[in-house]
Amino acid sequence: MNAPTATVTGERADLLQSLRQHREFLLFTVKNLTDDQAASRPTVSELCLGGLVKHVGQAEKGWVDFILEGPAGLGGDFDPTQWSEEMQQERANEFAMVDGETLASIVSEYEGIAARTDELVASLDSLDISHPLPSAPWFEVGARWSARRALLHIIAETAQHAGHADMLREAIDGSKTMG
Repeated sequence: MNAPTATVTGERADLLQSLRQHREFLLFTVKNLTDDQAASRPTVSELCLGGLVKHVGQAEKGWVDFILEGPAGLGGDFDPTQWSEEMQQERANEFAMVDGETLASIVSEYEGIAARTDELVASLDSLDISHPLPSAPWFEVGARWSARRALLHIIAETAQHAGHADMLREAIDGSKTMG
């Protein structure tokens, strides 16, 4: 992953260092895999490694869009009870490798998303800017998140899924990120 062009220090440097470390753990789990291995589901879970990288990238993109655009960046209000079959399939595809996708293309897209995030962290006027969260069953009604809080969420999401990815990789060929 490339470093942002601007020099960052303090809190911003800490946020970027943490995010980059978890990104590296995630990407390490897909190193030297074939597309078939990355698309496989080696456990009882529906998760696959390629899908996890794709999901983490899309989540990061969405939260950066939220920082820049407010609730519309996350797609606005969210009511899963109103989802059509097509919307449900789109959501499922976010966690899978679908026709035409390769691990290399997914990783490349993720690296582009990461570079955009890194640039934003370096250039954002303030980490205190905030927006109301869209309406969704998992968000507190009326809550607002700052850019800082959204970045912390990106870090948590990346770390959580890096752990999932490590278990999937171990099930594929015994490789582990650590240990």
